[in-house]
Amino acid sequence: MLLIKGVFAMKRILSKKQLKDLIPYSSQHIARLEKAGKFPQRIKLGPNRVGWLEDEVKAWIQERIDNR
Repeated sequence: MLLIKGVFAMKRILSKKQLKDLIPYSSQHIARLEKAGKFPQRIKLGPNRVGWLEDEVKAWIQERIDNR
């Protein structure tokens, strides 16, 4: 949670399935982009669960739209 002017704001975390709905890349390609620093880093949520911050993923998409 972030504290913004005395109010807690939750950041939305995307699951792998939700990410794949937004980004038509394979899991392996996403992992390669992450490793190369070209995609937002995943967040480890538990021993068998990861997620990505929605704001970071949407910013990554917007950057591609702006650069086309």
